[in-house]
Amino acid sequence: MSGWVFHAPFIAINPGFELYAVWERTKNLAAEKYPAIKTVRSLEELLQDDSIELLVINTPNTTHYEYTKKALLAGKHVLVEKPFTVTVAEGEELVALAKQCNKLITVYHNRRFDSDYRTVKKVVDEKLLGRIVEAEIHYDRFKEEPGPKLHKETPGPGTGLLYDLGSHLIDQALQFFGMPDSIFADITIMRKLSKVDDYMELILYYPGLRARVKSSYLVRESLPSYVFHGTKGSFIKARTDVQEVMLQAHKIPGGPEWGVEPDNEKGLLNTEIDGKIIREYIPSLKGNYGDIYDDLYKAIRENDPVPVTAEQGLNVIRIIEAAYESNRQKKIVAINK
Repeated sequence: MSGWVFHAPFIAINPGFELYAVWERTKNLAAEKYPAIKTVRSLEELLQDDSIELLVINTPNTTHYEYTKKALLAGKHVLVEKPFTVTVAEGEELVALAKQCNKLITVYHNRRFDSDYRTVKKVVDEKLLGRIVEAEIHYDRFKEEPGPKLHKETPGPGTGLLYDLGSHLIDQALQFFGMPDSIFADITIMRKLSKVDDYMELILYYPGLRARVKSSYLVRESLPSYVFHGTKGSFIKARTDVQEVMLQAHKIPGGPEWGVEPDNEKGLLNTEIDGKIIREYIPSLKGNYGDIYDDLYKAIRENDPVPVTAEQGLNVIRIIEAAYESNRQKKIVAINK
């Protein structure tokens, strides 16, 4: 799904890129939609093709380290799906290797480019709430039975809700507030048939601020995904970005309506500005995953910053490892910065 929903549509319409080849083990699904594409049956075929400059690695989590390392050594830039790696040690090695090979790594934390996140970030950056003292970020779904993707539902390194949806939440929290001083985590299995964690709640501790990130697969009626409180006011926003639904419906990205939330999904702002109490629903910013590839093109051709640095992706893994340690010890643990 990652390839045909999140990546191929944006590469195909971006004038800076050529959607050139895809690795499919047995099928030819990409060629059905993109007739000019080259289908290969092994990673090695991609690595040995000197015309390829950028590899998008959107394979199971446990392969991210191995495939990214091989791509860097083959002289390719890499866009790797989240989570960056399974362990901090793997991520640190790849960061060093990319510098050694003079190649770029960017991590696909696409939820930074959602309309809802962008709207909340704008409210926070403009200090409309004063100093933030409490924040909750949710990402919930209702999936009573385990899904069909065995690489996500089979116990092992890099599996479970924390690595999956938790990566998005942690990345957003770090973008809002930076690395915390310490963390407390509650991670468990709630569904009868699940074999991997499907419930998580993390509390990130900052001076004068508590940030809570929470996710569950047993939430039929979702709460607001963003609840932020500050010294001047509050902002409450649902997770209502429309891009994934549009992409799964095979809509081509672009145009004035792309990434525009329904008008009834505005976030509620209740705050004080210049001594006046304001309570109003504010319009959402547009979401656009295409910005990732625009930024990546500029990084490769013009030496601009990549949209998400490998170091930022690595910090998410630092939090995940600390969260599992906190859950194991049932206590607050410090974050090694």
